[in-house]
Amino acid sequence: MTVAALPGALRAEYPLLQTCTYLNSNSTGALPRAVEGVLAQYWNTMRAWRDDTWDTWLSQMQAYADGVAELIGAPAGSVALDTNLSAHLSRLASCLEFTGERRRVVITDLEFPTVPFIWKGFARYGAELVVVPSKDGRVDEAALEAAIDERTRIVCVAHGAFATGAVLDVARIARAAHAAGALIATDAYQTVGTVPVDVRQLDVDFLMGGAHKWLGGSEAAFLYVRPGLLPTLRPAVTGWLAGASPLGFQQTTDYAPDARRMMGGTPAPLMVLLSRPGLELLKGVGIQAVREHSLKLTGRLMARADAAGLRVVTPREPDQRGGVVALSFPGDARVTARLVARGFICSHRGFLRAAPHFYNTPEEVDVFMDALLEEQRKEVA
Repeated sequence: MTVAALPGALRAEYPLLQTCTYLNSNSTGALPRAVEGVLAQYWNTMRAWRDDTWDTWLSQMQAYADGVAELIGAPAGSVALDTNLSAHLSRLASCLEFTGERRRVVITDLEFPTVPFIWKGFARYGAELVVVPSKDGRVDEAALEAAIDERTRIVCVAHGAFATGAVLDVARIARAAHAAGALIATDAYQTVGTVPVDVRQLDVDFLMGGAHKWLGGSEAAFLYVRPGLLPTLRPAVTGWLAGASPLGFQQTTDYAPDARRMMGGTPAPLMVLLSRPGLELLKGVGIQAVREHSLKLTGRLMARADAAGLRVVTPREPDQRGGVVALSFPGDARVTARLVARGFICSHRGFLRAAPHFYNTPEEVDVFMDALLEEQRKEVA
């Protein structure tokens, strides 16, 4: 599908769009109507349960993991699945040693709350957290580079900031991390599905993301691992699926050779099954077309905000912003609540956040901004 054709007939695949003006895909993406059929099939499976269903489910989960791998430029077998980033990051952290001088974990103050919370927990095992401050909603990459040295075990940073949409030059930070002998992990929840992401170009060791935002799925999260690192990773936070032959139901003697070694116990296959239609639709459109459409709509949001004198927190440069536009003005939290009550769905995380996706139209952006400015004027009246 070309950029000119977006969103077109694609909108009919997302019933939520018929009930409201939905600009909230950075929080929770709209689900396609094909999910209804998945739910019906799941119920039919459960009411006629047989144990060999697990063979089918695990095969379908692997197909989804490999589909995500293809989207992010990674080889098959390099992506593991779980329900959320917390599980993935905890398992990853449990692979690392925090002894001797190399025990620092470098993050920024723009990370989602999960990230510092988990690394603070690993302080009991010797991890030392280093937090690089941001300014005006974005990270000074030179300051972040300066914080990385021979004492750094891992750098763990967001590719796209959840509050502001600012996109970090992760490839630059990866070079600094590797030059210092450190690993790098990136949280790409706010970029995969709206920004082209290629793990080879970013040169990251680990990349985490999830389905329930820009990928139009449910609570399924993924972890990419650089294939060359897999043999060295022996997670302490683990489970039976990480074993070499889980369906043999014998005592596990070693980890799986591929990214499945980074999985845990009994999974939630329904979440993955629900996420497959959204991934297929997005890949059918093509991530480049999605990105171009996103930049067009976020640019329109910014222009309308500028004309009204509202502060745009999100970076202006196309290569430095994701799919979110964050706006700041007196009473923005109250305005967000009133907009949602009127059926203009957005979110507030320190700023009012609006996030159009490939199924949104320029007209929706204008209608949304008309309503926002009407509510904003009430704050200054």
